[in-house]
Amino acid sequence: MKTFDYTITDELGIHARPAGVLAKTAKDLDSEITITKGEKTVGASKLMMLMGLGIKQGDTITITIDGGDEEKSFNIMKEFFEENL
Repeated sequence: MKTFDYTITDELGIHARPAGVLAKTAKDLDSEITITKGEKTVGASKLMMLMGLGIKQGDTITITIDGGDEEKSFNIMKEFFEENL
């Protein structure tokens, strides 16, 4: 299992468009990806649950990658967040 924390810099937070791309990216990976904000954890491939976290600019979230090809999935997720959020 690999994890990293990320502070959202996008002024709109995780809104519909990037959430959709994030969910699709997570579905395409061989690992299980979860996003944690506070005490809530959801699967990154679950669009509506992801939107339900209400992640805004300045929020710090934890991304967890478990199983499958963790190293590859970790790198893809880290790059996605840095480039898009």
